[in-house]
Amino acid sequence: MRVIESCAECLYDKQRHLSNDPQYLAEVREILENRREEDTSPYMVYLFSKAYEKRFGRSASYREIKKKYNNLVLSMEDSIRKKIEQAADPLTEALVYARIGNYIDFGAMNYVDDETFLALFDDAGVHQRDRRTVASFIRQCSQAKSFLLITDNCGEIVLDKLFLEQLKKRFPDMNITIMVRGAEVLNDATLEDAEYVGLDKTGMIITNGDAVAGTVYELLSDEAKEALDNADLILAKGQGNYESLCRQGRHIFYSFLCKCDLFMARFDVPRLTGIFTEEFE
Repeated sequence: MRVIESCAECLYDKQRHLSNDPQYLAEVREILENRREEDTSPYMVYLFSKAYEKRFGRSASYREIKKKYNNLVLSMEDSIRKKIEQAADPLTEALVYARIGNYIDFGAMNYVDDETFLALFDDAGVHQRDRRTVASFIRQCSQAKSFLLITDNCGEIVLDKLFLEQLKKRFPDMNITIMVRGAEVLNDATLEDAEYVGLDKTGMIITNGDAVAGTVYELLSDEAKEALDNADLILAKGQGNYESLCRQGRHIFYSFLCKCDLFMARFDVPRLTGIFTEEFE
């Protein structure tokens, strides 16, 4: 997904809030002005991080924030699982709950409000706009031998676990692979986070190979490339994965909440609207 001028300004403003050092901001501006047509926002942020670390050392850690939201959603796990299992279609219900977790995003938003997050569970049904995509997803699950889930944020991965539990119940012969980030980046989930919440009990965990908040093919490890290239069915979570994967000629399902003006305009929906969309080859 191309970085248009309004996105570039938004990316610059986020770095300006991070540091007011004129030399660093000049480097950020240079990176943006020399971006390629195929460069995406997650790749720009990756380049900013490298420039920041070179100048200032490691950026602020999100370790405590990640632990906070993993623990928050873990504390809700049993009650949410019960609601899922009592639903007429537990798999669809779990898919919707997993999308709610995408709110916990310290990359797309400057502030994450716990009350807003919890309130999203009050509207956890399948909306009419989702039904065709959800039906297509479940139909293709019935035909797929291998499934790749590309995760996004901490906290969200607890809900991903509940979704994968239902996926395994419905399709027990499906081989499930779960991709997390290769190193610490914002509040995105890493291998350590996945193991902490028990996500590793639902499938094989691999990493994308680097500290990039998206799925930038040229930065992927060989293992991650193989998983992406060979999965029968792919579900990518979050705006960053959508931005870095869309329009590459792949058949992918995406699940996220619209958290910025670009996505609200692209899908013509209000802020925090949930989207399920299917991109064909």
